[in-house]
Amino acid sequence: MIVRYERNGKVKHGWLVEAAQKVRVIEGDVYKTDGQKPVMTGLELPLADVRLLAPCTPSKVVCIGVNYKDHAQEMGIELPKEPLMFLKPATTVIGPGEAIVHPSLTENLHYEGELAVVIKKPARRIKAEEAEEYILGYTCAIDVTARDLQQRDGQWTRAKGFDTFCPLGPAIAPKLDHRNLRIVTKVNGEVRQDSSTSQLVFDVPQLLEAITAVMTLLPGDVVLTGTPSGVGQVRVGDEISVTIEGIGTLTNRVVAEE
Repeated sequence: MIVRYERNGKVKHGWLVEAAQKVRVIEGDVYKTDGQKPVMTGLELPLADVRLLAPCTPSKVVCIGVNYKDHAQEMGIELPKEPLMFLKPATTVIGPGEAIVHPSLTENLHYEGELAVVIKKPARRIKAEEAEEYILGYTCAIDVTARDLQQRDGQWTRAKGFDTFCPLGPAIAPKLDHRNLRIVTKVNGEVRQDSSTSQLVFDVPQLLEAITAVMTLLPGDVVLTGTPSGVGQVRVGDEISVTIEGIGTLTNRVVAEE
């Protein structure tokens, strides 16, 4: 799986060798934007000697609301007839282990565990059947939401857009069949969400077709595919973890705003 890491002040991509707890260094651009194929070197670093970062640096994060059947049922609303899109700014993105800052402006902060899609090349007006060739891979995400602000505003930009409100990681799993993956969210070790991507209303190819009919997705951009049932509140000091089959576990803790 692809990771992005920092070591001695330098940021690079690597390949996570999980069984050995090592990172194999990759030289070059994993998105091939320079036309050159990235090279897997023979150099391996102990995982303990590097700091994992968010596995990509998107220009934007495109999110999909109400895209799990069980979540729609939980909220007592009808399934959408087309994908419901909204955006998170790039400044929301943080990596595994980084702190989610609880803003003083909200009294009702929620977690939403999600499967995220990472784009590998520019995508504009693509068809669903072409989607796979535009996907670098999949990672875990937490769509952090100020629920009271969302309800008060009547739209989602402020509620979803605070800095640190989009943890991503720990790695990007390429060539993953996304259609039936177990997704589990825990708060302080207690299971809060336990579902499957088989509950998706619109699958990833359908989402990419719909999104790219509106906007161009760039290399490194991220699509959050929605959250299953079981969303709820978190408070300062809580630890949130999202585990997705075939990818791993993303863990972040909530801290107070300074």
